[in-house]
Amino acid sequence: MADQPTPLMPHATATWLVDNTGLSFEQIAEFCGLHILEVQAMADDLAGSKYTGRDPLHSGELTQEEIEKGQQDPEYRLKMQRAPVAVSRTKGPRYTPVSKRQDKPDGIAWLLRSHPEVSDAQISKLIGTTRNTITAIRERSHWNIQNIQPKDPVTLGLCSQRELDAVVAKAAKNLPAPEEGAEVPAAPSGASDREKLIEELRAERDANEKAAAEAAQEAEAEAWLTAKRAAEAEEGAGEA
Repeated sequence: MADQPTPLMPHATATWLVDNTGLSFEQIAEFCGLHILEVQAMADDLAGSKYTGRDPLHSGELTQEEIEKGQQDPEYRLKMQRAPVAVSRTKGPRYTPVSKRQDKPDGIAWLLRSHPEVSDAQISKLIGTTRNTITAIRERSHWNIQNIQPKDPVTLGLCSQRELDAVVAKAAKNLPAPEEGAEVPAAPSGASDREKLIEELRAERDANEKAAAEAAQEAEAEAWLTAKRAAEAEEGAGEA
């Protein structure tokens, strides 16, 4: 069961199972790939986010017979009936998370300054932006031009170092060959320092994300325990 796929929308599916079945929290948590405290928080309305339930029967991920088996035997582990189909993006502009979209102008400005040989089409594909935006930043007519600071798109998380290097190398091939006797500009020094900085920033970002996730989980667990103790205290007071 360890390698069994999880539902397409785990939290929404767990919400539906909590509201519409008699399955145990452990059964729901294992089927949906969640922590049991997350499921318990949903049942107690303590979850930080409220999810609209998603019916796994309608999607074919579960059958009524499978749910009934689980309700009759708390030790039974639900089996996925039809794994969700993975959705892949094959066309359209590069997708950028909402949290990083505000960094795009900074990344574009850095490319225009540091790699003028890269075409607008290449920048558009690499960053996931439009040519109008690139033109506005180049001509300094962008509405937020006063706040745009050129920053390496790799450190901003807008692309990988490999993708950037590939685009720069491809653009360099299209440059005209230097005339005989002309000086060839030396490669910029400090490339290794930049790579070290990128690695440090990545490590710091990963550490911050991990710490935030652990803190959120601990806070949720603490909230659940506090609510449970309060409920037990109320029950004890009522009996007294």
